[in-house]
Amino acid sequence: MKIAVVGATGLVGTQMLRILESRKFPVTELIAVASERSVGNNIQFNGKSYQIHGMQEAIDAVPDIAIFSAGGSVSLEFAPKFAEKGTIVIDNSSAWRMNPKYKLIVPEVNAHELHELNKNDKIIANPNCSTIQMVVALNPLHKKYKIKRVVVSTYQSVTGTGKAAVDQLMSERKGEVANKVYPHQIDLNVLPHIDIFLENGYTKEEMKMVLETKKIMSDDTIQITATAVRIPTMGGHSEAVNVEFENDFDLNEVRHILQNSEGIVLQDNIDNFEYPMPITSEGKDEVFVGRLRRDESQKNTLNMWIVADNLRKGAATNAIQIAEYLVKENLINN
Repeated sequence: MKIAVVGATGLVGTQMLRILESRKFPVTELIAVASERSVGNNIQFNGKSYQIHGMQEAIDAVPDIAIFSAGGSVSLEFAPKFAEKGTIVIDNSSAWRMNPKYKLIVPEVNAHELHELNKNDKIIANPNCSTIQMVVALNPLHKKYKIKRVVVSTYQSVTGTGKAAVDQLMSERKGEVANKVYPHQIDLNVLPHIDIFLENGYTKEEMKMVLETKKIMSDDTIQITATAVRIPTMGGHSEAVNVEFENDFDLNEVRHILQNSEGIVLQDNIDNFEYPMPITSEGKDEVFVGRLRRDESQKNTLNMWIVADNLRKGAATNAIQIAEYLVKENLINN
């Protein structure tokens, strides 16, 4: 299995390499790809040293799978070139997510769609980090009670913006002059602003959650509204989710469903102050759910708190789980 990792030196790319190692993905040949300034440098993978290659060299090597985490413009330019050679591309940017030609996959929710891949359909989109963790938690409840409406407020780690944002936070925390990635100070602050503002007053991040959720869950009837907020944490994204169902539910049954759903860890014991937090989700691949309680202001409505490591399940792990499914189901050379 020949695997290319495009953006191998970035925050998510580094996590992808770690996860390929830890999950023992069957890599027989690794092609690490990064920007021109990194070409010729070396990275470590599975105890061996690998030289970083340029994009064209990687395309010409015709990997079985190319996992991209290098930004939308890079994906738009180069993902089709890999696909033309027969390589399956799993892309972590927003470039292809809402393109109706391509699949948007969270394996716990809609991996079955990968069986429809064909030679003209070689690009698979990895969803937005905040969307991934939400749909993993919502999907088993949607199957049972049918979701009518979701109101979500996010509390998102600076790691979602990248290394420069982490550097800004840590410089501010030390009292040093920081190179600003955000328009305001992030330490000791909260920014109700992730990605660009759109004409409707929402940010692009908020609209990603709305549109991607409907596509992944194959249900345009779900009504969703989102507020995305950046907070000065690392380790993971958190979400307060208010979900209204068509049908009523029993809280104990909800707990049982979540506890027995793939990829979810239930942390819902308020007597022992047990609930999901970014500091305890960091480095883990599951989605953590807690603070389950009935919304007493209207019927058939549940409040829940969802946390996941945005660099892992929100990005790298989800992409590698897609690759694992392709291998397991013999879908690589279709």
